[in-house]
Formats: sequence, C-alpha cells, structure tokens
Amino acid sequence: MNALHNRPMTTLADLGPRICILGPSNSGKSTLAVAIARRHGMPAIHLDQLFHLPHSDWKARPEPEFLQLHEAAIAQERWVMDGNYTRCLPQRLQRATGLILLDLATARSLIRYFRRSWLQRNRHGALPGNRDTVKLQMLHHIAIVTPSNRQRYAELYQSIKLPKLRLANTRQLQAFYASEGLGVGVP
Repeated sequence: MNALHNRPMTTLADLGPRICILGPSNSGKSTLAVAIARRHGMPAIHLDQLFHLPHSDWKARPEPEFLQLHEAAIAQERWVMDGNYTRCLPQRLQRATGLILLDLATARSLIRYFRRSWLQRNRHGALPGNRDTVKLQMLHHIAIVTPSNRQRYAELYQSIKLPKLRLANTRQLQAFYASEGLGVGVP
C-alpha cells in the first residue's frame, strides 16, 4: 500500500507497454529500464545513446538526427525509455502508456556518478566505445542544475494523466524492484 494515499502502489502492469522513466541524472533510470525490459520482454531505449554519438566521449548528434531516432523509437509498440530530453517529451508522453519518476536526492546521484565513473565498466545506458570519467561539467549539472529541475519534474508529474509512479528514495526504489521481481537495483 502507498502509505501517503492509503491505496495500492502502481504496478508495472498498470503502466502498460510503453513506459517513460524520468528523473535526475544518475538516479538509476537506465538500470531500472533494463530491469523492466528484461522482466517484461520489451526493448530498453536509453535516450543518452540516441542523443550522443558512440565512441565520442558524449558528443551530441546533430539535433535532426536525434529527433529522427527519437521518433522511430517511440513509434514502436513496446518500450521502456529512460531519459529526460524535455524538448521532445510531449511526443514521448503522447505515445507512452505509463510514467515512472525517480526523485532520488542529489547526494545519491553524486554518489552514483562517482561509482559509475570510477568502478563500473559495463553500465546500463553507457555509450558504446566510451568510458565514463568524472567531469566538472557533469558535477555542476548534478549539484547545481538538477535540483531546480527536480521541481519542474514534480510539477510535470502532477500534471500528467497517465498511470504513474514516483519513487522518492532508495528504499522505495528497492521495494519496487522487489515487488515487481526485477532483481536487485543499484543503490
């Protein structure tokens, strides 16, 4: 039960065959997308991989190419898609059947960023041929930009009429993994 609203927690079955996962950088969106994809036999689509060129150390694709890849991805019948890229979110939400918002604390995102940059070699959502390293620009994004984005995501979440689920901390995220039989997520 969802203690805040005294109703059952939204399940993956409630979210349907096309699920958007939004949230701050390094909150676990890609890891969750892969877990859902494996469990329910649908493709995991990582928007970072569509937006950035492989083997490029995070160099952006030309915008028209990214938008074309995005349109092709959302046209599929089944998917779980992680990433924000709010300029094309309206089209994504028009096709989506459900939404998950990861709203983990900024400190947790920073810890995850250092862990993935220093320790993880084959992480979910990584760019092919790229190795994550700690970058000042990304630290600034997580610590300075993301907190203001969280408010926008919360407002967006409230306005969306799709079946949805907000996971606000690691405990809730791990409980969701367990309740849906998704295995163990990365804290």
